[in-house]
Amino acid sequence: MRLFYRDNWKILWHICLFNAMGCVQSIRCKPKGFRESIKVFEVTSSIDSKPTSIDESSSVVLRYRTPHFRASARVLVPPFACKETWIVGWIQACNHMEFHNKYGKKGMSSWELPDLRDDKIQAISDSDGVNYPWYGNTTETCTIVGPTKKESRFTVSMNDNFYPSVTWGVPVSNSNLPQLTSIRRDQSFTTWLVAINQGTGETLVLQTIRWRMRLHIEINPDNPLGQRAKLTEPASQDQPQILAKNEPIPPQAMVKPNANDAQVLMWRPATGDPIVVIPPKY
Repeated sequence: MRLFYRDNWKILWHICLFNAMGCVQSIRCKPKGFRESIKVFEVTSSIDSKPTSIDESSSVVLRYRTPHFRASARVLVPPFACKETWIVGWIQACNHMEFHNKYGKKGMSSWELPDLRDDKIQAISDSDGVNYPWYGNTTETCTIVGPTKKESRFTVSMNDNFYPSVTWGVPVSNSNLPQLTSIRRDQSFTTWLVAINQGTGETLVLQTIRWRMRLHIEINPDNPLGQRAKLTEPASQDQPQILAKNEPIPPQAMVKPNANDAQVLMWRPATGDPIVVIPPKY
């Protein structure tokens, strides 16, 4: 009888040991999904050190070109077993915009984002207007279709700058008589490195960057063309901040309209009511 019990205990012990080892093995061998395995191992961001350049070649408009903001990330995705499609790339939103063109004592024109100006929204999409919510779809994004058998290594990068035209004459006038005396611009942006599951919409924020672009140009409209404008500040822009703690993406940064389609050009005279010069596209 003792032998019977001893043998049964041995059998039970081997069964439990086998099951336990099987459980451990299954945990260790269970393949990781995309969200657990993606790694960002290098993020860089900068604004070119050169100052804003001014172009007075046109008798109708003054043009200026700001230095470029640049962001780049190197990403590693080990093999993953799930049948999923993910896009990794850059999403950008404008958080603040002041863009004022002063015409002496006549008044000023102003590019404005009404909902952002009136604090109705926290930010507005700065998508290219086609590939929402992405800033672009060339170097800015990469698509990974699972399951994958090999690791994926890739770089996603983006750049942004301003190259507007400002009329020498008052925008609500038919005259090209130069009266522009000052341009001030101050814009702030948040840029996110993001992975989005195309099937479920699940969004993973991988990195957050904040940056700002400022400029002040003084103009003497009485001077001859080519000698009117002077950049007074800044000689170089503040460098972007790569945040240690990621920030969530506001809903408006993910959907239409983008900033270009939502902006409106206003004429704000020294006296009288504001006039819409160019209405929003959206």
